[in-house]
Amino acid sequence: MFSYEFMRNAFAAGTIIAIICGIMGVFVIARNMSFLTHTLSEIGFSGAAFGIFAGWTPLSGMLLFTVVSSVIVGQLSVRAERREAATSAISALFIGLGILFLSLANKNASYATNILFGSVIGISASDVTQMLVLSILVLLVVLVIYRFLKFDSFDHTGAQVKGLWTNALSITFLVLLALSVSVAAQIVGSLLIFILLTLPAATAKYFVHTVGGMMGLAIVLALVGVWSGLALSYVTNYPVSFFIAAIEAAFYFIALIWQHFQTAAK
Repeated sequence: MFSYEFMRNAFAAGTIIAIICGIMGVFVIARNMSFLTHTLSEIGFSGAAFGIFAGWTPLSGMLLFTVVSSVIVGQLSVRAERREAATSAISALFIGLGILFLSLANKNASYATNILFGSVIGISASDVTQMLVLSILVLLVVLVIYRFLKFDSFDHTGAQVKGLWTNALSITFLVLLALSVSVAAQIVGSLLIFILLTLPAATAKYFVHTVGGMMGLAIVLALVGVWSGLALSYVTNYPVSFFIAAIEAAFYFIALIWQHFQTAAK
């Protein structure tokens, strides 16, 4: 399996993705942004389609669309009562744009499939390098704002009372999330990227109760899902995104069963 360069690239990219999703996913769950993550994945599809239409790489188009849209969503959803409506409106607009750009680009259905569900074969060494640079950038910013981001994510009311710049933090986090979505979509695809950004962290919270512990376990669960998914995809020739989704969903259901028995035993 590792004799093929594309598989080595896929495992390197998958490792990067698992780490970034494990860390960012904890804050996604804490801030109740699972729906927004799904929206950004759809926007990533339209960005990749635009990149193909404009003659760019799909990743470049994803970066442009997800970052710009995350700032727009951050500005429109300051008020909680209109957050979901604003997010849904933007999602609908960008899905339509994605279909339009693919049509204008005159590409066949395989291009749309690769964007939506990822493509292990299409990952090159330069893609891995670009993903690594973007991931390091995200992690450095998270490290700088970690204390404030943790406070705002797990105690938003307290952060507001303390006078913390919560709006700026929210927009900064959304931009970081947009970068994470663009990075991870290379393997999982824009349609299913929210799986890695939500399920490992959602599973981890049932087993550990510290932020650092949640991050560590979420990274491990994401790594197991991605590595196993890649190996199974190589052996069976079925889509890697299917295996990753199935494995992460299985972990989550196991966590729910564990929680049920823990509650029943008390």
